[in-house]
Amino acid sequence: MAYAIIQGLLKSGYSAEQIIACNKSNLARREELQAVGIATNFANREAVEQADVIVLAVKPQMMAQVCAEFADVDFSNKWVISVAAGISVQRLETLLPSAKNIIRTMPNTPSLISEGMTGLFAKKSVNPTACQFAEQLMSAVGKCYWVETEEQINHIIAITGSSPAYFFRFMEAMQQSAVQMGFSEQDARTLVQSVALGAAKLVEANPTTPLSTLRENVTSKGGTTAKALEVF
Repeated sequence: MAYAIIQGLLKSGYSAEQIIACNKSNLARREELQAVGIATNFANREAVEQADVIVLAVKPQMMAQVCAEFADVDFSNKWVISVAAGISVQRLETLLPSAKNIIRTMPNTPSLISEGMTGLFAKKSVNPTACQFAEQLMSAVGKCYWVETEEQINHIIAITGSSPAYFFRFMEAMQQSAVQMGFSEQDARTLVQSVALGAAKLVEANPTTPLSTLRENVTSKGGTTAKALEVF
């Protein structure tokens, strides 16, 4: 996800010189970043000290270990944006005691192709400019949605974070059925993904039309679609 955010920043007009990337394990990714002029650093603390905005795009189970490297750095004038699922603002405040401007975000995997949906949450005390920057940052990889309470950011995980898997599972089942009907696996995939993309675009093109109406428009009484929907 960090790489997708960096790509989004570059596409939005930020120069490579404004970005520092820390990656201790993925040599190939470091080389990709260096190739476009982005500074990479093995020392998290050194990078954090230099930065005005810190994006914590690490696995949740690694957050405490990573933050321990720079917990005593003065964060009072820095903005912290977390991309880690399940790590609350309160937990981040404990890990980074001097941090006053923490914004929690929850992107989903379509963000990797700039088609994501990101939920954002910040306490009311957070600098509005920091919130604006966080929205601008995550808008580079898709759409954004601010929630009123932190509990809602956890709901966002189920609605947008996990839901791509639900759609993939549905498409997988359709592909398998098409193969059983005699189509090749590749042809079945092409048919299914084309329909899925077209249906999504139809929803987007009709923002005021209820989803139930779009469904009913495809469903003739007593027809094959109606029969199929009966077993859903």
